[in-house]
Amino acid sequence: MNQTSLCTVAILAGGQSRRMGTNKSFVQLDGKPIIQHVIERVQALQLLTILITNTPEAYATFQLPAYTDVLPGNGSLGGIYTALSYSTTPYTLCVGCDMPLLQPDLLQYLIDKAPGHDIVVPVVGTRPENLCAVYSQNMSPIMRQQIEQGQLKIGLLHEKVRVAKIQETALKAIDPALHSFMNVNTPDDLAKVQQALHDTLT
Repeated sequence: MNQTSLCTVAILAGGQSRRMGTNKSFVQLDGKPIIQHVIERVQALQLLTILITNTPEAYATFQLPAYTDVLPGNGSLGGIYTALSYSTTPYTLCVGCDMPLLQPDLLQYLIDKAPGHDIVVPVVGTRPENLCAVYSQNMSPIMRQQIEQGQLKIGLLHEKVRVAKIQETALKAIDPALHSFMNVNTPDDLAKVQQALHDTLT
């Protein structure tokens, strides 16, 4: 199975952005929206890329297939479930729209680990990075059942399926500063990401 038929990339852009005070997808970072940085990083993988958003018209300029939540109002788990619902490949790499420093080599590493697992998830410290993880299509009915039971915590999935947890040592071998996992929820986060971006360019 070739790379393009193995995995789809889904960018999740359904958050409320309450802490930022405005839609964080469109907050400017180095002269372009944060989500544009994310798109450019994931497109280096040369895989089909889709957007999961409840306001697809706002993202029309990016010319990507955009899909609204299948089961609205169920947070990140609902977004991942929607991504799997529209993905036509055995695996789907789900990433947040607020992670502008994603490293393509790290994403590729996660995808390469996918066969034989239901979830491939990086772990930073003790926290699974569930919004930078690969999910098998096998997860779709399990996710739907969990949503219908009102259990929206993504971590509950880990107890039910085959999970490859990628520890920091392996992550840092590819992304030494773990920049991939810097997300932008607040203006302070934006300043930190801006500094990290400049550090990588100098």
